[in-house]
Formats: sequence, structure tokens, C-alpha cells
Amino acid sequence: MNEIVFKSAVELAQMIRDRHISAVELLDAQLKQITQHNSKLNAICTLNAEQARIRAKQADEALASGEHWGALHGVPITIKDIFETAGLRTTAGYIPLKDYIPEHDATVVSRLKSAGAIVLGKTNAAELAADYQSINSLFPSVNNPWNLDYTPGGSSGGSAAAIAAGLSPLDVGNDFGGSIRQPAHFCGVYGLKSTDLRISTAGMIPEVPGMPLCVRQMMTVGCFARSLEDIRLCFSLIAGADVHRPDVPPVPLDTPSGKALSDLKIAWIDEWSEIPVASDIRTAMQKAAQTLTHKGAKVKRWLPPDFNVSGMLNLYMRVAAYNSTYAQPRDRYNIRRSLQVITRTATQGDKQLRQLGDFSRFLPELLNPGLKGYFETLTERDRFIAQLDTVLEPWDVWLMPVAATAAFTHRPAWSAVEVDGRAYPYGVGCVHHAV
Repeated sequence: MNEIVFKSAVELAQMIRDRHISAVELLDAQLKQITQHNSKLNAICTLNAEQARIRAKQADEALASGEHWGALHGVPITIKDIFETAGLRTTAGYIPLKDYIPEHDATVVSRLKSAGAIVLGKTNAAELAADYQSINSLFPSVNNPWNLDYTPGGSSGGSAAAIAAGLSPLDVGNDFGGSIRQPAHFCGVYGLKSTDLRISTAGMIPEVPGMPLCVRQMMTVGCFARSLEDIRLCFSLIAGADVHRPDVPPVPLDTPSGKALSDLKIAWIDEWSEIPVASDIRTAMQKAAQTLTHKGAKVKRWLPPDFNVSGMLNLYMRVAAYNSTYAQPRDRYNIRRSLQVITRTATQGDKQLRQLGDFSRFLPELLNPGLKGYFETLTERDRFIAQLDTVLEPWDVWLMPVAATAAFTHRPAWSAVEVDGRAYPYGVGCVHHAV
């Protein structure tokens, strides 16, 4: 049954519908895989085996009586431990939430359950979804399935590791500055960062329960899978308007253009002038461009004129500073953790590159945020988006590296990362995709 756990969610749902496997048998296969590997990976932090088994039996009984729950009928999935799950512990890796049992499901969880999915467990993540490694104060750090000495990335490292190791066929995560994209890149799986306000964030931390909704820009929900077919299905199930988040517009899903590869105009770039990219990633990007060219696509190495990467990174970090100021409690523990981040980004790594990732520049926004400055930052963000949309109009696709480096070895949070013999400040090496 080992090969079963590496099949796609779409395939597994079809196998259950065709009675080639029961939901209980599939659950047993997943639990066996978890028993064999999770103790080394620490990808799943809360297992829901007992309730999942009850639900799997109900799924089989329903199917036997002609009842079909939806596209994921009987398929076990995992959920990042920042989404509320009714009756199942949700901690966000944060000590004050170690015993938090939500009464309601997050919107995305509810929608996946409505499609017949069975929540098998919660996946480990960075504390309050705020690191590029999956480190927190409650659970052991997540390890990369391909090499346990390496990080799977963050903040959704447990999600990506679980998918790569066959512990789950599908997982949902969030992305503010790469929390889906970087772990997917580090673990070699598919990850989708959706468009802002495409998927509801209702029932999702980093706002600790009881805090006001503060992160209203750039915080997106997406999914992890081992196939694009699963990504497409998951997105179709969880996207769309939500009464709990009135700012999510009731816009129908786009229909793919259906263009042939030979009709696509693809721009690509393998590094930025301000942020050098690891040589192995540049080589992979060049091979991808060559392959697409040989397949008939119109491919061109291209960077928008006057493209200001450092300006975009600065803007991203200013928005993040304003949002994080109110999104989380100002307790002694959080303040100490924030000071550690600021100190390390200001002192570690190549001095020239350090200027891009130095969070100490944003102390005014963190310590004394003003409404005028916040609105000015959002206005500047609107201007960047409009400029980028305009210059991208002729292109169907823009390929670029996810980050400046591939997966790196475990290290203290926000410590420098080595790339081709050069010490990159942690924020620069990891947040390349934030633009």
C-alpha cells in the first residue's frame, strides 16, 4: 500500500468512488506512513486519528448508500496549524495557544470538509507564521524530508514536508512573504500563492483569537500538493466570497485561456542586480528556459525597465511592520523575539546586502506607527502594482527564482545564510520572492 500514499488527491478520490479502496483503508495507509516517518520529520504536530477514523467509516457507509459528499469524498488531508479546526487543537506554535480548541472551522477548512475531505491532522509551522524556518516554542523543528539536516522552509514547513513525504496528499497554508512559495521550493512540491483577497482568511492566525483583524493586505491562503491537478481542485473548492470576510469579492474563477505552449509569450530572469542568486538555481532557470524554447514557446530573458527590487522589498517590509504592530500581543516574549530579529538582520551577513534586509530601519513604524504613514505606504504599494501590471501586459508568464538559495541547513532564526561562499542576511536570502 506504500505507493498509495504518493498518489494525488484526485486519483485517491476516484479510487474511493470506484470502490478500488475504501476511505478506511486509505486512512490506514496514511497513518502507517505517518508512524514510520513523522517522528523524524516533525511535520504533523497534532494527529486527529480517532476522529478521522470515525469520519472515514462514515464516508464508506455514505458511499455504500449512494451518498456522495463531494470531490474529496473520503480523502484524508492535513491543515496548517494556523487555521482554526473545530474541536481540534490549533496552536500556531505559540505558547499561550498550546491548549486552544476552536469552536468553529476556518472558512477554508469548512469548505474542504464540505467537499468530503477528512482532516487527518495539523501541520507544524513557524511560530505565529513568522519565520522562514518552521521553528516554534511548542514542537520540535520541522526537518526537510530529503535531508534531515536541512530546513523545509517556513512558515509552512510542516505542510510542504508532509506532502513531500507522503504523509498527506493535500494541505492548505498561508503566504504573506513566501510562506507557501519558499517551503514548496525547498521541498520540491507544488505550492500556490493565490491573489490577494481571492480566498478568505476567516479563522486564520497570525491574529491571535480576540485580536482585531489587522493583516488586510498581502496575506493570502493557498495550497500544497504533488500535482497541479490537485492544486487546481483545491483552489476551486476554497476560493470565493465569504460572509465572514466581506472584503473578499464575489468574482467568479477565471477560465484558463487554453493557449497552446507554442502561443505563449514567456519572460524569464535568473537573478536581480541587487540580489545575486545561487549558481545552481541560475543553472536550473536557464535549463527551464531552454526546454520551453525547444517546446515551441516564445521565451525571452527580460526584466522590466527601471525595475527597483530593493524599493519593492523596502515597501513590503514597511507594510509588514505596520501590520505586525497590531496583529499580535505585545507581551514580553514577543517583544524579545522581535528584538532578536531586528538585531540579527542588522548585524549578520554581507554588509552591502545587509542594507536590503535590515529590519531596524523600520523601528519608527514598529514603535510609533502613524495612520498617515500607513496610508502613504499603501498608496505606494498601489502605484507599484499598477506599474507592474502595465509592463507585464504583453507576457503570459514571468518565470523567476523563488528565492536566492535552495534549502539550507538548520540554524538559529534570522542567522546569515551562505550562498556561493557569500554570507546573505537571512531576510535577503529568503524573501527574494516577496517582490
